[in-house]
Amino acid sequence: MVPMELSKIIITETSDHQIIVLKERQGQRSFPIVIGLHEAWAIDRAVKGVTTPRPLTHDLISNIIEGLNAGIVRILISDLRNNTFYAKIILQQDGSTVEIDSRPSDAIAHAMQKNTPIFVEKKVLEEVCK
Repeated sequence: MVPMELSKIIITETSDHQIIVLKERQGQRSFPIVIGLHEAWAIDRAVKGVTTPRPLTHDLISNIIEGLNAGIVRILISDLRNNTFYAKIILQQDGSTVEIDSRPSDAIAHAMQKNTPIFVEKKVLEEVCK
């Protein structure tokens, strides 16, 4: 696993496709992930610390995780198949680790809310940074 960080969010309201860029924490490699507008807004709000009067979907899921006395340990971009990225949200609850299948955009939105480390599998990074 390679530690990553969110490098950029590119939001274009006239397009259905938004872009986030992940960059190696201790390296130069980076790669884009195309995401939806709502997920881009969720990530942008979390980065900027913007709160809403009522919980939105990502807030609700975070509240559920906390309500179950669990916490997000890390986010893992785990695979790349047919130009689609796959991710996992790794939770810790009562000493047990739970892996939740996720879209990368949703996982990264949660990572930004809770300042959670983001990782990418080495094979995925090597594939996108050929």
